[in-house]
Amino acid sequence: MAIMALHSAATGLTAMGREIDIIANNLANANTVGYKAQRANFEDLLYQEQRQPGVENANGDQRPAGLYVGVGTQISNTQFDFAEGSAVPGTGDFDMMISGSGFFRVAIPADQGEGVGYTRAGNFFRNADGDLVLGNSNGPRMEPPINIPEGVTDITISSDGTVSGLTPGATEPEDLGRIELSTFTNLAGLRPIGGNLYVPTAASGPAIDGMATEGVFGQILQKFLESSNVDPVRELVTLIKTQRSFEMNSQSIQAADESLQVVSNLRR
Repeated sequence: MAIMALHSAATGLTAMGREIDIIANNLANANTVGYKAQRANFEDLLYQEQRQPGVENANGDQRPAGLYVGVGTQISNTQFDFAEGSAVPGTGDFDMMISGSGFFRVAIPADQGEGVGYTRAGNFFRNADGDLVLGNSNGPRMEPPINIPEGVTDITISSDGTVSGLTPGATEPEDLGRIELSTFTNLAGLRPIGGNLYVPTAASGPAIDGMATEGVFGQILQKFLESSNVDPVRELVTLIKTQRSFEMNSQSIQAADESLQVVSNLRR
């Protein structure tokens, strides 16, 4: 019936509109350090069973197939693509990226993610207290803290996360701390909270902590940053496909409306 077509097409318009929102967000973050692209996953809705398969007909034969009419679609979830972005040269001693698996840890308010946020962004700074902080709008401290005293020079960050530098009067570099990493069993279950940060959920499982180059964890590259893994060409192609789907759903509504007008005119 045309009324069902109206409802089905309306769900398609809603779903396609949300996918356009997701694509727009990906394109807007094409230059965001450590950003991971999202994609929308769709699922069909319930079906009206008008004829059941396998039922005997008047001739005693089994009906080979049923008659089902769907009632539309919806976005079931959004999924992050955690593929590693390209390495681009950084400009600061505290620019770093993780080549391989793992997240940096930073301290966030206790009401978010139990006080710890996780990020792939490695654009860190040294604040007024000498602590390493993430270069977003809030500047959360690295967890556990890494402090760089005043006057330290020749700062190096090794592949295993060991931070060292030459203190005033010293002839040999001293270790100033070691950067710890974390990962999760189900990365798709992480919840983004903005500021290049994620927090765990029941779906992601608890954080698995460790050190760079050990176990499943990758290595840390100093003076490199991980770029966004958004592929603008692929996003634009998906955007065009979504726009066309949106238009076809609107045409379905128009066709259903015209059919209803014909039925209404028959009563005159």
